[in-house]
Formats: sequence, structure tokens, C-alpha cells
Amino acid sequence: MGRILPGGAKGPGLFFTVPCLDMIRKVDLRTVTFDVPPQEVLTKDSVTVAVDAVVYYRIYNPVVAITNVEDADRSTRLLAATTLRNVLGTKNLSDILSERDSISGMMQTMLDEATDPWGVKVERVEVKDVRLPVQLQRAMAAEAEAAREARAKVIAARGEQKASQALKEAADVINESPFAIQLRYLQTLSTISAEKNSTIIFPLPVDMLTQFMHRKPSSTSISAIHSSTASAVELGGSGEGGGNNSSDSSHGRASASERQGLGVPPPARRFQVGGASSTPPSATNEAFAV
Repeated sequence: MGRILPGGAKGPGLFFTVPCLDMIRKVDLRTVTFDVPPQEVLTKDSVTVAVDAVVYYRIYNPVVAITNVEDADRSTRLLAATTLRNVLGTKNLSDILSERDSISGMMQTMLDEATDPWGVKVERVEVKDVRLPVQLQRAMAAEAEAAREARAKVIAARGEQKASQALKEAADVINESPFAIQLRYLQTLSTISAEKNSTIIFPLPVDMLTQFMHRKPSSTSISAIHSSTASAVELGGSGEGGGNNSSDSSHGRASASERQGLGVPPPARRFQVGGASSTPPSATNEAFAV
């Protein structure tokens, strides 16, 4: 009720008022800040969160702020709380957590348009805190921990792959250069000798094993072994088989020498005692008759 005096709002200076007829209303034109209380909001994906914010505004037209609205400050506070609930209700939880800047800009635009007829200019809106339920916090923490473990395993697997590739390349280099493995062998022996150990075991040189594995017997030696094994040597008491026995024995000794050169043990010989043949108690390269 009432009317504004001619000339509108007065600036700084000395003024005269008539008691009981004139009333003075002071309007602060500075930027005002207030906190929006935490609002319980149900998000679009049905998650209940508590969100609070802070609003910065100023009155740019004091005459309109006095005549068009009863209390511009209180009206702006209530409108900010309802706008916060309306905006967050259309967002998912992930959007609220990751898009705070866009939500703040949207709230600032909506509040500024709604308070413009009141002579109020909303300069800035900031979302302060988003509080989640305890169960949801635990679930999100477990999910984040699982994601970190998965990334760590991927990184470890990549490291092992690179290490295996490097070992393969090193093995190829050593395989191409026979002297490289000898140098590594000498370096290993030097390292072992520097340590104070009571017992040192030297491995068998690889080159000796390689030469032994690649050694092959000649074809003539193999045929001689087969022929000597196939012939049976029998020694009797009669004089008629004496010549044959001596020739067989000499042939058997030649075969035994060839076997000894190849590292093959000779077959067991038989002898006769009184017409009955038996295996000798110990392996020998000579045949005899009794």
C-alpha cells in the first residue's frame, strides 16, 4: 500500500521525511550470497541424493524490487531451492556427479529469467556437495576398486609381454653368435666367484653336449655290428670245429673292437662244458671250450 514519491529512488544525501506519512525502505545494491539448504532429490534413475548449492545475486532495480515483490531476498531463496530440485530430478546420478558445471549454468539461467521481473539479477550458481547413501557409496567404492585392479592387471600383462619379447630378441642374438653364450657363461662364473659361498657347482659346458649329441656312427661300423650280432659262436670239444671256432673268434674280436670304438657293449658269448652250453658268469670278449 502506498506510492512512490516523485523522482523515484533517492541516492545518497540529505532528505526530509514527514513522520507518520513517509516511510523509508533501504535496498542493498551489493551482491548478496546465500546457501541453499540440502535438498533430498530423487534422480531420474531412482537414486535419492542430498544436494546443496550457493547462489550469488544482486538487486539492479530497487523500485521494481520494492513494488513488484514483497520480499525479494526470501522469494529468491525459495525459488532457488525449488529450481535445484527440478533440475536434478531430470538428471541421472552419473550426470549429477560428472556435469556439475552444466547443472550450475542451467540453474543460473532459470533463476535469472524468473527473478528478472523482481529487479533481481542472478549472477552465479554453484552446486556445493552431493551426498549419497552409505550403501551406494560402498557399492561405488567396490566398483572403482575392481576397475583399478583390472587396469593394474592389464598394465602388468603388457609389461610381461614386452619383457618376453625382449628375452626372445636376446635369445635370437645369442643363438646367432656362439661366442655370446660363452661370454655370458664367463660373466656368470665371475659373479658366482665374487660371492662368499662354501660350495660352487659348475655346470657342464653346453658345447660338449652339443658335439656329443650331433655325433653319428659310420655306416660300415653299423653293418659290422649287425653281422657280428647275427652270427652265433659255438665252441665244441671236437677238432673239426676248431678252425671255424678260431675264425669265428677272430671275427668276434674284430667286431668287439669296432663296438668298443663306437662305445657299444659287446653281446654275451656262450661256451660249452661237456656238451652243454651256458652263459658265462661274467661278460668277456673271449670264447673258450673245455
